[in-house]
Amino acid sequence: MLNYERRCAEIINQTSLLVSSLDGADLSIQVPSIPDWTLNQLVRHVGHAHRWADLMIREKVREIPYDRNGAQQLASYVGEKASDVVPWLLEGASSLAEALSEVDPDEMIAVIGGHPGPRVWSWRMAHETVIHRWDVVNTLGVPFELDPEVTRDTLAEWTALALPYAFMRWPAETAPLLGPGRTVHLHATDVDAELVIDLTGSRPVVRKGHEKAAVALRGPVVELVLAVYRRRPVDGLEVFGDSELLDLFLDRVRF
Repeated sequence: MLNYERRCAEIINQTSLLVSSLDGADLSIQVPSIPDWTLNQLVRHVGHAHRWADLMIREKVREIPYDRNGAQQLASYVGEKASDVVPWLLEGASSLAEALSEVDPDEMIAVIGGHPGPRVWSWRMAHETVIHRWDVVNTLGVPFELDPEVTRDTLAEWTALALPYAFMRWPAETAPLLGPGRTVHLHATDVDAELVIDLTGSRPVVRKGHEKAAVALRGPVVELVLAVYRRRPVDGLEVFGDSELLDLFLDRVRF
C-alpha cells in the first residue's frame, strides 16, 4: 500500500488531474454515475470534503463533527464556470495535504473506528478524489488512467473502510450477505492484488492472497475498483462461481 506521504501527495495530484479535464467543460451537465448531481455540484462536493477533513485536522477535533460538513449542501451551486471552481478546488486540496503533513500521522484526532484520523483521512481523501475524478472524466468522455500502485491502494482502502462502513450503516440490507460458505475473491490480473472477503461470520473479514471462494471476480485492478465502487457492471470481467452472491454483494455494499 502507499505510505502516508504518498497519500498526502496524491490528494494534490488527483485533484490536479481532475481539474485538468474541466477546461472548457459545461458544468451544468448531469453526472451519469451520480445522476442527482451536475458536474458543478460534484466538484463542489469534492472541495467541501477536502475542507471538512482539513478543518478537523487543523482544529485537532476528537470527534468527527458531521454537522459541519458542507459537502451535501449542493443545490445552490448552479451556473458556475470551471474558472470559478478550479482555483478553489486546488487550494483546498493543497491546504489539506499541508495540514496532514504538519501532524503526527498516528495522533488520535478526528478518530474513525478507533484509528488515528490523520492516517485514515489521508487514505480516504486521496481515494475520494480518485473515484470522483473518474466520475468527472466519465461524464466528459475523457480516458481515465490511474497509476497501478494508486489503484491497488484504492482497492485496499475500499475493503478497509467502505466495506465495514456498509455493514455498520445498513445492517438490514447487508445481513443477507452473511452466512456459511459465503466468500468473495477479488483477483487483479495486472498487478499483485488478491483479496478474499469472508462473509461467513457476523461481519466481513478481509484476507490477502489466493484461495478458493464461493465467487471470484477477475480483471484489471482499475476495473475491479470501478466494480466495487458501483461505477461499472461486471460485464466484461471474469466471474467464477456464485454470480448471484456477487450481484447481491455489489448491490448491497455501497459507500
